[in-house]
Amino acid sequence: MTLRSKPKNGFRNRLLNGLPPPALRRLRKHLKEVTLSRRDSLHEPGKPFRFVYFPETAMASLLTVLKDGTQTEVASIGREGMVGLPAFLGAKRSARRAICQMPGTAWRLSAAELVRQTHRGGPLSDLLHRYAQALFTQMAQLATCNRLHTIEQRCCCWLLMTHDRVEGDEFYVTHEFLSEMLGARRSGVTVIAGTLQRAGLISYTRGRVTILDRRGLEKAACECYAIVRREFDSLLRA
Repeated sequence: MTLRSKPKNGFRNRLLNGLPPPALRRLRKHLKEVTLSRRDSLHEPGKPFRFVYFPETAMASLLTVLKDGTQTEVASIGREGMVGLPAFLGAKRSARRAICQMPGTAWRLSAAELVRQTHRGGPLSDLLHRYAQALFTQMAQLATCNRLHTIEQRCCCWLLMTHDRVEGDEFYVTHEFLSEMLGARRSGVTVIAGTLQRAGLISYTRGRVTILDRRGLEKAACECYAIVRREFDSLLRA
């Protein structure tokens, strides 16, 4: 029960993987495969959209940035989606920062070409409208989660969503980065990581997280993870 889907046309990205062959052929010649490094900037607040990204093995974070530089994650995007959805919806400039959270590959498309490919509707437009609903659900659920659930529950949810989007059971994340994504103190994240390790749910060594007991992690997480996952699975069936 993850956001992974079996490639049927050479793409891991769920949106590209879900396009019918004629629509994919029209789009494919405009796509460029790029390699993203951790913390690469994809979009910045107030800056025009130049490109959108369809992650394959990379994972991105959408961040709200305050005047004092404080930032917190409002959504994460992996192979199930596209970074730069507001460009499809008509926005010229980004309201949020988007950075690469987990290094890997993505397909890059110019924002102008995205508009040309979708302004008259069609399969890609239909998919992106459904994806928009799923992403908005994730953002709304995260707002509720941040208000009502414990840091430990939220941390478990974040680990599960990241696990869904990476290859295998291991990925790299520091306490500092995780605390920034959760909007929590680093000391609190350190305590939670220790608790999850002692429970046998994860192992954590020098920033390397290994998921040992996914079912146990799902039980420890709040209901938000399952709600968001069901929404994506329902709207993006491929």
